Amino acid sequence: MLDASAFPITAKWPAQHPDRLQLYSLPTPNGVKASIMLEETGLPYEAHKVSFETNDQLSPAFLSLNPNNKIPAIIDPDGPGGKPLALFESGAILIYLAEKTGRFLPRDPGKRYEVIQWLMFQMGGIGPMFGQLGFFHKFAGREYEDKRPRDRYVNESKRLLGVLEGQLGRHAWIAGEEYTIADIATFPWVNNLVGFYDAGELVGFEDFPRLQAALARFRERPAVAAGLKIPA
Repeated sequence: MLDASAFPITAKWPAQHPDRLQLYSLPTPNGVKASIMLEETGLPYEAHKVSFETNDQLSPAFLSLNPNNKIPAIIDPDGPGGKPLALFESGAILIYLAEKTGRFLPRDPGKRYEVIQWLMFQMGGIGPMFGQLGFFHKFAGREYEDKRPRDRYVNESKRLLGVLEGQLGRHAWIAGEEYTIADIATFPWVNNLVGFYDAGELVGFEDFPRLQAALARFRERPAVAAGLKIPA
């Protein structure tokens, strides 16, 4: 059971179900990694919306859980050894939930690290590069007359998409034949790139048919369809 007094964040977002895992997030590419994983695993959880419009992520309550003011973050009242565990960083959350449930991360050490390397590929490349492209294409950066910064991220995003296309030419999913946390981490960013950022034409997404097909299969998963909308 979650001891609210030990976690100041619960004063701002009270737990209606303190026996369930608490998710503090927003349906962004990073945020939905956690909600999709929770939907895929079937773990009972309670979602709390961290609104960027009201700067919730900068509130003392949220900073008490994640001093880096980024979503998602979780509190698991039934963490290792039965003790509550607070955790931030989407990649760390995916690994933790995979280990907790024994799903979407192979037990075989070699295959396990293959998945983790592709998870790191997303975190170190896909996320930062696609995010910068979004800034220069959709948000304030689009007003810059000098398009060299935008083109830098366009070209790097194309290169990264090519890496994924090549990998999907060898395997059904990003890290092999099985669906894993590498897919749960990566496809929300690809989906956002061609959807919310409206950058599909800019990066020539039609040139990556295997990636298009894999993204479609990802979207068809019921847990993905649900997780993409959480928190509402």
